Amino acid sequence: MTATDGTAAFREARDFLLEHREDYAEAYAQFGWPQLGAFNWALDWFDVNAEGNDSPALWIVEEDGSEQRFSFAEMAARSNQVANWLRARGVARGDRIVMMLGNQVELWDTILAVMKLGAVIIPATPLLGAVDARDRVTRGGAQHVIALASAAERFADVGAEVTRIAVGPPPDGWHSFSDAYADSTEFTPDGVTQADDTLLLYFTSGTTARPKLVEHTHASYPVGHLSTMYWIGLRPGDVHLNISSPGWAKHAWSNVFAPWNAQACVFIHNYTRFDAPRLLREMQRCGITSFCAPPTVWRMLIQSDLTALKNPPRLVVGAGEPLNPEVIEQVQKAWGVTIRDGFGQTETTVQIANTPGQKVRPGSMGRPVPGYQVALIDPLTGEQADEGEICLQLDPRPLGLMVGYHGDADLTAEAMANGYYHTGDIGFRDTEGYITYVGRTDDVFKASDYRISPFELESVLIEHEAVVEAAIVPSPDALRLNVPKAYVVLAEGWPANDETAQSIFAHCRAHLSPYQRVRRMEFSDLPKTISGKIRRVQLREAERTKHQSADATPDGEYLDRG
Repeated sequence: MTATDGTAAFREARDFLLEHREDYAEAYAQFGWPQLGAFNWALDWFDVNAEGNDSPALWIVEEDGSEQRFSFAEMAARSNQVANWLRARGVARGDRIVMMLGNQVELWDTILAVMKLGAVIIPATPLLGAVDARDRVTRGGAQHVIALASAAERFADVGAEVTRIAVGPPPDGWHSFSDAYADSTEFTPDGVTQADDTLLLYFTSGTTARPKLVEHTHASYPVGHLSTMYWIGLRPGDVHLNISSPGWAKHAWSNVFAPWNAQACVFIHNYTRFDAPRLLREMQRCGITSFCAPPTVWRMLIQSDLTALKNPPRLVVGAGEPLNPEVIEQVQKAWGVTIRDGFGQTETTVQIANTPGQKVRPGSMGRPVPGYQVALIDPLTGEQADEGEICLQLDPRPLGLMVGYHGDADLTAEAMANGYYHTGDIGFRDTEGYITYVGRTDDVFKASDYRISPFELESVLIEHEAVVEAAIVPSPDALRLNVPKAYVVLAEGWPANDETAQSIFAHCRAHLSPYQRVRRMEFSDLPKTISGKIRRVQLREAERTKHQSADATPDGEYLDRG
């Protein structure tokens, strides 16, 4: 591959951050996003670096102990084969592809191949049920589906015109992905990719509507994740392990773009059930140098013997929600390294973080990273304040920010109002510029490392004949941080007892994805404003009081036993 002007501009920006990875003041003051015209990250960065490069790019260790390693050169060749084969199956520039794959090499082959073709990826977690899978195809305007063969039935109701490609033994009417590896390892693009061409459409949850569709370009995620690379502290030759499920934005953050921007190896440990001692053994055996995990995993790890890992990673970070000081302290004591928090969204790359070499304040997300100017805006006055909504200045616009909410100009305008991108999160800034997360301005919350929209769960609840009205709020949980709890107003004739609760729980399990599972329930009237809106804030406060003890099960609360 031949380097382009875009390649040179990208490399200059990347190398600047590598050179100043522990000099925050200089990096923040002097960094500038590369100015890109024509640019295709897979062709102009990955393939350029992959030529003749036998260094490991992807290392997958399975639960049964088997493993696969692929060099940068091999990944370039494999993705060329997939790109050629997909083009022969009718995938064209600008086409949209729903991708529902697990942590398997075909996922990375597909990401690179679709980029090379100039098509658009719509990631979907394998946890989605049939209703959500169909919604991804329909609202995403997808012409093609690439999915696990075991998930094929979830796409049974999509239109016959949609190309179906299965990874695994293909059902009737599906193409076999494995045929791609008989195609040519040489690929010639059919045109030029512009940096502002659409690359990704991510579905994300909202509070009062269906999931939003976040649009990212060939610049905003591949190049924008230079900020994520800087936060983690990655450098060439690192072996980076990130615990994240495919289909979610964090997977692209730290299992694709950030490590491969740094020319590091992506390490995957596949498991069906989390096993902390086994994970630590694999980290020791494989020489993991960099580790990123959500707080749920960190909380599980500190229940294990952290000292079993004799050669801990040089870099450890956490993302998804704030880490409590106890977890940070125990990891520091066992490994001699400090977990560093970072903050970002599906709509952005990392915006705020504790970066390498800087003082870490327990409980703080850190400071704005190079390339992002953060303002805290008082929601009442619209002025900057020490505490307020975390907003990004749009002049200059950070490269890692989404284009907008695809197909929803009004929602995009609301998010980009008054010269700022509004995150919907509240933060507090101290005198040294460190920002501490306070909470959401809306009602979306995290359970484990998954984002939960009350509206989506409530919509399912009220489909049950016993439910007149429902409100979902986060209920504190020692392991998962929060679990979804339903406050339910019953229809006349339904008794407020365990039998009714278990019937509603069963209905939810049948109609929601596993990560959305409602785990607690209480029958109660709902507090409302004078205009009739449910006061979830009041219910949230009640939950904190009721669950001050991790083992508490308050009177009148029912648990899902399914």
